[in-house]
Order: sequence, then C-alpha cells, then structure tokens
Amino acid sequence: MMITDHNLTELDTLIGQFFQIEDITYGGPKQPFVVRYRGSLTSSDSAAGFDQIAEALATHKLVPLLRNEEGGQVLFLMPEPEAKGKLNPRLNLMLFILTLISVLLTGGLYGTEGELPADTWQAIVTLIKNGWPFAVSLLAILGTHEFGHYFAGRRNGVKVTLPFFIPFPLSTFGTMGAFINMRSVPKNRRALFDLAVTGPLSGLVVSIVVLFIGLSLSKLNQLPSAIPAQGGYQIEGNSLLYLLLKFISFGKLLPEPQTINGLPLLVYWVRYFFTGLPFPWGATDVMLHPVAWAGWAGLLVTGINLIPAGQLDGGHIFYTLMGKQTADRAFPFIVGLLAVMGIFWNGWWLWAALIFFLGRRHAEPLDQITELDGKRKILGFVALIVFVLVFVPVPLTFIGA
Repeated sequence: MMITDHNLTELDTLIGQFFQIEDITYGGPKQPFVVRYRGSLTSSDSAAGFDQIAEALATHKLVPLLRNEEGGQVLFLMPEPEAKGKLNPRLNLMLFILTLISVLLTGGLYGTEGELPADTWQAIVTLIKNGWPFAVSLLAILGTHEFGHYFAGRRNGVKVTLPFFIPFPLSTFGTMGAFINMRSVPKNRRALFDLAVTGPLSGLVVSIVVLFIGLSLSKLNQLPSAIPAQGGYQIEGNSLLYLLLKFISFGKLLPEPQTINGLPLLVYWVRYFFTGLPFPWGATDVMLHPVAWAGWAGLLVTGINLIPAGQLDGGHIFYTLMGKQTADRAFPFIVGLLAVMGIFWNGWWLWAALIFFLGRRHAEPLDQITELDGKRKILGFVALIVFVLVFVPVPLTFIGA
C-alpha cells in the first residue's frame, strides 16, 4: 500500500487523540512504515491505549506497532498485511488419523507379549487391542497441549491453526508430536505469554494423571545383571517429578541399585540423574505399563517444550517474562549447555542445532511496551520451576544392540 493512499493530516489528528506526538516521520518508497510517531501514550494503561489506537486504525487498513526506542515510545503505522488463505482442515484430520494408526501400532508392539498371530487380520486386531491404552493416553496428552495453545490464541485474538499431528511409524513413540501455527502477530506480551504457557501446563496436568494411572498398572522387577545375549536394553531417564511420582507409587527411588560402591547416596543419584551412568544392572525398577510409558513421554515433551530458548514455548515464556535483552544474553548459554549435555545423550546436539539456527528471533508482538501483569509473572516463574521439575537430562539410555 502506498503512502499516498492515506490522508496523513487525518491520521495525525486521529493518533493525536491517543498519543502525545513529539515528532513525525512520514514513510517513503524505501521505508516499510506509513508514519512514525515519537512521543508517549496519553493513557497510563498501555494495553488499553494500544487497543484504542488499533480500533481507530481498523477502517484505515493500518496496523500499529508500539516500541520503546532510545528511552521513548515510538508508534509505527504499518500497512495491514494481506490475509493468509484458509487452510483445509482435512489435512489436520488426515494427519491425526495417520498419527493415530502409527501410535496404535507402536502401543500394540509395546503391549503385546510374545509373537503376533500369523494371520494378518488377527495380528491387526491384536495390535489395536493392545495398543489403544497407549495411543489414547499419548494423544490425550498431545491433544490437550495443542488445544491449550489453540484456545488461548483464539481467546486473545491470535489467529492459529488447528493442531497438526506428526506420524512417525516404528519410532519410540510412533509420533514426533504435534504443533499449531500462528497466522497473525500477537497483540502484546500478555497474549503471547498466554498462548505459550497454556499448552505445556495443560498437557502436564494430563501427563501426571496418565502417569499415576500407568504406574498403578506397572510392576516392580529386577533389571538383568548383564547385557542380554540377544538384542539390547533400554531404560528411561528421570526428571525430579518422575522420581517423585515413582516414590509416591512404590515408596522407592527407582531404579534402586544393588550397590552404590561406597558412594554417598546423594552423590550416586546426582551422577546417575545427570549422566545415566553407570547403567543400573541388577537394580530394582518399574516395568512400565504402556499407559505409564505414555505419561512419561508427556513429561518429556513438556520438559523439551519448556526449554527457555528460541521458538519453543519456554522461549516465548522467558522472553515475555524477562525481556528481549535478558533472553538474548541467556540464549548462547542455554545452547551451549544443551551441547555439553549431548555428551551423555546425543539427541541434545540436534536440539541445540535446531534452537541455534531456527530460534534466534523472537515472536515479537505488535505492542512491546505492555508488560506482563502480576498474575502472569507469577505463572511465568511457576512455568520455569515446572521446567526444572520435568526436564530429563538423559531421556533414554540404550545398552547392547
């Protein structure tokens, strides 16, 4: 949209009702804005003042951007972006069905003891029968997480897509999770915070319920004393919350080792918690029911999503809570820490690379002046504490083939 499409005098008068103007710069062919005003909002409530400006500009097909620059407030009037085309919800449905099939297959393999029937249809029925508890549990967690984002976005006027589930057959969980896509810019930090925090906290509640149910269906047993003659062995890692839930369910810190070789118990657990070493051969541990496995996966997904960096939910929460400068300063330390942790679980190298290359920019809202209110700040620090409680330093340890 060209600058000549607007009556600049009319815009100046309009903005003057809500913004004390100290300086005006009109845009040109090489500048992305129509007008830039320096000054300050007349309203002491920046969120309300921004809403008034946005509403007044709606008929002019302009969008306001409110920034702090050089110690003062700057208001940009930008051309309204072209509306994005509607997505076909059939794609969401198709991906969900494919993910359901993939997760059912994975759950069926976990839940089937012995060999599958030779008859193909009987084998399929067996997989579905044994796989549905895992599939329903895991998809309930992922669905709650993503629809938490979806409804928070809709509530705050952010255009978001329905969840896209990602099938990943014959993998550890049968899926790579799910995501939604923001198709408009959040109004302010509060809207971005709500959208980011609602997903992982909603999914966490369902994960805890699922895990408690799954642990009640699980049994304690002794791990083998050596690598099995055929195949290998896999053991899931611990988070502080997972350790606590196992202790509540069984009264033990699991896996309970046969011996700690004279080490203080705290030293043993700190080493094992952060490195997964030494492998606890012969230890007493819980043999996870497929429902418990889904609950553990939910905690893992929550922990990864709450990493306070980049475009992850935790990155949005940390940015809106602490500000851009603090988030930028913390970024290299978080990526570096993930890289170091990759020594004990090489999956963190992939996450470090993804965050480094794809997460250097923040999802900046239209209004960057309005800060979080008191309740959101408290919830933000709660989310950071949750991250510490659910993060798994060594998610999986494989021994043998």
